[in-house]
Amino acid sequence: MDVLIVPVLRDNYSYLLVDRGRAIAVDPGEAAPVIAALEVNDLELVAVLATHHHADHVGGIGELRALLPRLSVFGSEPDRIPEVTHPVAPGAKIEVLGVTGEVLDVHCHTRGHVAYRFGDVLFTGDTLFAGGCGRFFEGDARDMRAAFDTLLALPLGTQIFCGHEYTVKNLEFALTIEPDNRAIAAKLEDARARRALGQPTVPTTLAEELTYNPFLRSSRPELCEAVARKTEERPRDGVETLAALRRLKDQFT
Repeated sequence: MDVLIVPVLRDNYSYLLVDRGRAIAVDPGEAAPVIAALEVNDLELVAVLATHHHADHVGGIGELRALLPRLSVFGSEPDRIPEVTHPVAPGAKIEVLGVTGEVLDVHCHTRGHVAYRFGDVLFTGDTLFAGGCGRFFEGDARDMRAAFDTLLALPLGTQIFCGHEYTVKNLEFALTIEPDNRAIAAKLEDARARRALGQPTVPTTLAEELTYNPFLRSSRPELCEAVARKTEERPRDGVETLAALRRLKDQFT
């Protein structure tokens, strides 16, 4: 199976998971770019996967269903996603394109946020970004830490396809937390070069993220020490470290 990256709106990514002329759309925040990608690649859209209810991830579903009334739409039941035809729960298996996908519970950004895994491909929505993570709109740091632990149980070679192109800003922040981390500096240089050429910075892998993403690594002692230096308060554990990192990121400009 192949993954096509479809930029939508200002900085969102939708994706097409493709196999033998058929496709699944992930988080179609806008219909027109998805339709154009389907036409250019001569693909039949058979299903939509929604990671969470925010409009920039589901705004195109209505138009897609108007064009394809029999389109299957998967989304989590707690997340109030319009047009869902197949509500899913964490741990569920879904059969699409003749392959089995897994629904993972990563709630925090929203109460019902899920991720979708197909083999070594993972769609994380607004939970895990390249170099960062989503805001804690409907959860807290304990929820996000639990979501990360769920993701870290996957193979380290898992490819991460996230919901936004935030990589440069995320890594600029990460460098303020760990100014001597060479992995952050190298990834930031690469991300800036890619964006200058109009290229996406995704996918990354879990293994890569564990070298430069401070949020994903918040349970590690070196991140606790780094946060203590920035805030003059010592977090007691990975959850408090993650909460402090999120507060610092929210203030970062």
